[in-house]
Amino acid sequence: MTPGARVAAAAQILDRILEGAAAEQALTAWARSSRFAGSKDRAAVRDHVFDALRAKRSLAARAGAMTGRGLMMGLALRDDRGLDVLFDGAGHAPEPLTDTERARIAHPAEMTAPEAHDLPDWLWPAWCDSLGDQAAETALAQQARADVFVRVNRRRGSVADAIAALAADDITCAPHPTVATCLRVTANARRIKQSGAYLDGLAELQDAASQWAVARVPVPQGARVLDYCAGGGGKALALADQYDAAVFAHDIVSARMADLPVRARRAGVDITPLKTDALAQTGPYDVVFCDAPCSGSGTWRRAPDAKWRLTQADLDHLNGTQEAVISAGARLTAPQGLLVYATCSVLRAENDAIVARFQDRAPDWQVVFSEQLFPDANADGFFLSGLRRRITT
Repeated sequence: MTPGARVAAAAQILDRILEGAAAEQALTAWARSSRFAGSKDRAAVRDHVFDALRAKRSLAARAGAMTGRGLMMGLALRDDRGLDVLFDGAGHAPEPLTDTERARIAHPAEMTAPEAHDLPDWLWPAWCDSLGDQAAETALAQQARADVFVRVNRRRGSVADAIAALAADDITCAPHPTVATCLRVTANARRIKQSGAYLDGLAELQDAASQWAVARVPVPQGARVLDYCAGGGGKALALADQYDAAVFAHDIVSARMADLPVRARRAGVDITPLKTDALAQTGPYDVVFCDAPCSGSGTWRRAPDAKWRLTQADLDHLNGTQEAVISAGARLTAPQGLLVYATCSVLRAENDAIVARFQDRAPDWQVVFSEQLFPDANADGFFLSGLRRRITT
């Protein structure tokens, strides 16, 4: 496919997304109907689509049209990709710009603050309230692609070993500036899952923020640790790798953990998956890590479709789930144990507010540490709060 043909394909996919299709669904449907597209073509089209979704409102404002074609025009303008070269009508490229389109580009309307920062209108006030003087910078950071990071399984080798093993498969990495187990992938990130380092358990895909969070949790030697909302089990794997502890993993949908035993064997660690009815029988636990379901607002660079699909009703529903999660985690925590509440959100409603309401219901719990990461060049956004019961005399 020519560069122009890739742009045309991305515009077509974006139109389906704007009509209501989920991004992954629209991309999959296009790939299945476009067998002529090679792996590089599919990767390039995917990048176009996600680049456009990250900055949907500001790109549409640049081009004066909230359409697939308009978004790709706005992207070409923003990144100085040669608008007339890509939109020349040759082969399968998009048709040349009309006089009307050129007039819109020449005289764009002034963007509102939510448009310029690529957020829904309804969310902008809560975003500003939650992030304060970091609101604009963080929103703009979400317009760009996030880097790919891997975690080094230190039971399988050192950071230097991982760098060398990945380099053998032509994957270039550099150490993270603050997270000891983390490597930033600087070339050929799409090869990670086929690399020897990954298949041998030396390297695991995991964002730097998640690695940072695990490293921040004080886990005593020999502790019993529960990853309560484990999902695929990434944090359980990191906990088992980094600490001399008995690690248990649970998710309300146990099928999400289906691959965890295989991943654990590959990493050389022991993790015990638990179904919900087995939690109380196996507990209590010295550390309960609750990475609660959330809006993912700290990770919208990776899943920009979620930013535009989120509604106030969705957020209210998530808040109810988050309150249930932290309360359930508390019931499973040993009397002198540590309860950790976490999200990959930057919204106060999902973070400090949930912890505060939990403390209102359970005043014997006190916060012993609380930290908020905002998305930047080195990590996604992440919230982490540790609580213990007050010691009474």
